[in-house]
Amino acid sequence: MNQAAIYSILQQVNDPEVPVLNILDLGIVRDVILNEDEVEVIITPTYSGCPAMDAISLDIRLKLLENGFKKIKITTILSPAWTTDWMSEAGKIKLKEYGIAPPLYSKNALQGEIICPHCHSSDTKLLSQFGSTACKALYQCNECKEPFDYFKCH
Repeated sequence: MNQAAIYSILQQVNDPEVPVLNILDLGIVRDVILNEDEVEVIITPTYSGCPAMDAISLDIRLKLLENGFKKIKITTILSPAWTTDWMSEAGKIKLKEYGIAPPLYSKNALQGEIICPHCHSSDTKLLSQFGSTACKALYQCNECKEPFDYFKCH
């Protein structure tokens, strides 16, 4: 089996906190290394202490086992730190369609406008620095009045 086939398997592993995203969309898979009969998947958490990482590691292991791999190594690296810039464009579109405002590029995060994923208005306001999970902030649209999560930039 080659790397491309393993990446295809990893596309089936979803983020338990945002199930519309797979771990490749999220950008946490840093590398896949084939060492004879062992597969090593290197991942970086969205932030240190992310509670979803244990579930993600287990899901990676289970998907690889289901596909015939017996020797599996999951390695977590913290440096360089994960950034929302590593998210795929497809993942950002999936977030928006799911009702979560996708992150801006981190270099533009301070001057960008947060767009409502429901009505696409830029007239929004921050309600809380923390939304449904620590990696999201809670916003409200002043046009349609709907609250929504914004996936914060890191």
